[in-house]
Amino acid sequence: VDALVKFGVTPDQGPILVTGTPGGVGSVATALLKKAGYTVTASYGDESEKEYLTKLGASDFIQREELSGPGKPLQKELWAGVIDSIGSHTLVNAIAQTKYRGAVTACGLAQCADLPGTVMPIILRGVSILGIDSVMCPKGPRMAAWDRLAKDLDPALIDLIGHEVDLAGAIQAGHDIVAGKIRGRVLVDVNR
Repeated sequence: VDALVKFGVTPDQGPILVTGTPGGVGSVATALLKKAGYTVTASYGDESEKEYLTKLGASDFIQREELSGPGKPLQKELWAGVIDSIGSHTLVNAIAQTKYRGAVTACGLAQCADLPGTVMPIILRGVSILGIDSVMCPKGPRMAAWDRLAKDLDPALIDLIGHEVDLAGAIQAGHDIVAGKIRGRVLVDVNR
């Protein structure tokens, strides 16, 4: 969210696509974008996820399968910006659907680490790809992200986005995450 704001994507330029919902990154991004005044389109896999995503701030939806397969190099311009945590074909399709001079943040590879696309949206539409790392990110941007979370993430949504499991439940929670059965974030309480 900070990267899109810093890049200059504003709410009046159009909707922001958030992939990887209802996962942790997508859930938090949806809530933060809504708080900042953006219109959020959330990708989803199951109809039952729409109610949860609406509570977080999504106002429109796109079926995950519409983005997950091979697509045309340039598609209809839909998004002023994108927050993607999926990678692969999903990221490539999101880039191909981004408006002229829009920005796409990429922070994950849940689908795959490949990037099976072309440079056409980048050189013909001026779409920028902003890489988001969480491992080597310097202290300044980390502190800005934590400040945004403290200021803009509605505390009432924290219980909706995250839930705890005990250490014995961590392995099953991991399997559930991979199977797409988990919404938001899982906190493992090692003391339970």
